[in-house]
Amino acid sequence: MHIIKLHRSLLKIKNAIPRYSTITALEESEYTETPEYPPILDMTREGKLLRRRQSFQSKIQELNTIEEKQIALNMPRYYGWQCIMLNNDKVPYNAMPLVQYYTRSHFIPVAKLPEAYNEIEQQASNILQEIKPQIEDAIAIELTDVERNFKFLQDKSIKMQQEDTITKCVVRQINRIIMNNLSDNLPHILSTQIDYDARHEAFWHIGGVDPPTTTVKWRKENKWPKSTHYESTDRPVQYIGSPILTLRNRHPLKPLIPYSEAENPAFKVDKFTTIPGSVGYFREFRHGTNIPGFWPGDIDEFGLLSYHGRGHILDRKTSFGEQDNIEALHCQAMKASFGWLLAQANYQGFTTFNDLTYPLVTQTVITNGKLWSLYAYQLNTIVMHNDTVDSNPKHNICFGTKPLQLYETIENGKVLGLNEDVLIMLLQFYMNAPVERDHAMKPYLGKDEKVIADIEDDNRRCWLEERYKYLVSNRPKHSLIPEVYLWEKIYKIQHNTRFFEAKRRPFERGINPFNRRLDDHISPYIPKVLREYPRSKKKFEATYYPEV
Repeated sequence: MHIIKLHRSLLKIKNAIPRYSTITALEESEYTETPEYPPILDMTREGKLLRRRQSFQSKIQELNTIEEKQIALNMPRYYGWQCIMLNNDKVPYNAMPLVQYYTRSHFIPVAKLPEAYNEIEQQASNILQEIKPQIEDAIAIELTDVERNFKFLQDKSIKMQQEDTITKCVVRQINRIIMNNLSDNLPHILSTQIDYDARHEAFWHIGGVDPPTTTVKWRKENKWPKSTHYESTDRPVQYIGSPILTLRNRHPLKPLIPYSEAENPAFKVDKFTTIPGSVGYFREFRHGTNIPGFWPGDIDEFGLLSYHGRGHILDRKTSFGEQDNIEALHCQAMKASFGWLLAQANYQGFTTFNDLTYPLVTQTVITNGKLWSLYAYQLNTIVMHNDTVDSNPKHNICFGTKPLQLYETIENGKVLGLNEDVLIMLLQFYMNAPVERDHAMKPYLGKDEKVIADIEDDNRRCWLEERYKYLVSNRPKHSLIPEVYLWEKIYKIQHNTRFFEAKRRPFERGINPFNRRLDDHISPYIPKVLREYPRSKKKFEATYYPEV
């Protein structure tokens, strides 16, 4: 016992002796050649909110895999975002200012394709002379010699469905002829992937939009400063489209203009701050999804060309006028091109909060078989949220033609008055070869883990895969979205006539159920017989949500 006590006392004495070498090292490390000051933080309400948003955005950027980034974009909302819905085949009257601002696209009307296509114009003209008879025969057969049994849907007009069905057949035949004749001479045609009726979806945030009346009312009730009641707000936007046919390759197309030209002030787009409902675009609760027609990990991940129908023009009122119909086609092209490229950019690791480091290009064709509109689109930026909408100098560029008539008429099974200029421009789209870039294409993805399939942990990989697929399916939850009934809105919110009743509803207790996070739920229960060992206290399955 005495020996143990002696040992303890020696330890205390040893610890009490000052270590001069350590103190000297600490004193030396306290001094630097240049003074280092702690950062000066903005402690106002706006400054705190800005730092919170920036922290959220940087955490998304640091995630390794594509799917985790997509899950992280939806983490703040359990029931999904209240998205402004942009559909490919629905364009309201006078929608071009809104579409240009929401996609940050500067539109340039042209009669011919941009200068980047001049090198292959003569070669396209020579090839056309070889395939011209085949195209004429295909058009004549599809439009006059084929008898079709249409199956109509109730949510679309009969005229629109008839035209879109015939257009789909004509486009597929023309694409088949061109691909078969070019595949021998152009290597990129042989390796190009063709998708039919692909699923194109894109999600982003647009800033600088006037707040809705409900937001203004909420700000007043929560005693925000008067100067902030009508401040612009972020609005989530969701694009949904389904092209007739798309072509994609493992390499991207060459830029139409230098990337530095994206900051040219001449390309600046006018602001459109009005509430989108005033134009005809409405909101819907759904999870934000980015799908370019294939799942993450596909080799052919860059789009070359997409075909779209124009049957929706038949459903527009005649009072809109011919000029607005042409603008509607331009809007359709900008939405389709921006949406497809944005989804591709998300598969490269970029998001609506982390901007592109290089441009992406696609080519878009809108047709009904007879009238053809051709567009070339360059995506330069995808960051347009409220914090950067005014400071971001980059803009996207869209070159587009008016509707061009491919032929005059069909008589006795022959096409008369074929417009070769239209087919030459179409061939130039096919002959525009993608090129491998000499820079990093996925700077914000992990080195070893770029998709969920690269994760070695079986439990984490399977859980993330299942969760991601369920999220992008946008299936309804097992519990309905919270709703305020009309009688409650009248008698409890607008007019407090039932103050004597118990306050049980969320809006009566100051709770906003739509602020519920995606991971705010109970994990599945693990029965005792399925636990790792009998006395395990782990009653619920593990979750692997991204930490954002």
